[in-house]
Amino acid sequence: MEEKKGGWMPNLFTIIVVLWLLGFGYKFYIQQSHLDEVADDRAVAVTRLEEARARNAELKKERDSMDKPEFIEKVAREELGMTRQGEMPYIPGKK
Repeated sequence: MEEKKGGWMPNLFTIIVVLWLLGFGYKFYIQQSHLDEVADDRAVAVTRLEEARARNAELKKERDSMDKPEFIEKVAREELGMTRQGEMPYIPGKK
């Protein structure tokens, strides 16, 4: 038997398998990067949704309190400067 000189020479099948594995690895890396971006976007969306739900609950609570006489009196006194009959309004002087 003759011995080949020059070391190991890959055959065509080995080259095709290696190229296929490299292509598969690249495709896997690209898809994983995209999934990471989607997961980050989802986390941001979930955070925004929780903030919006909290704000919505605050606004509903405020809306429900608007019909109460205490709220109406508070707005009339603080924002409109109204007083009850016989009360003297206090207006602080400018410094």
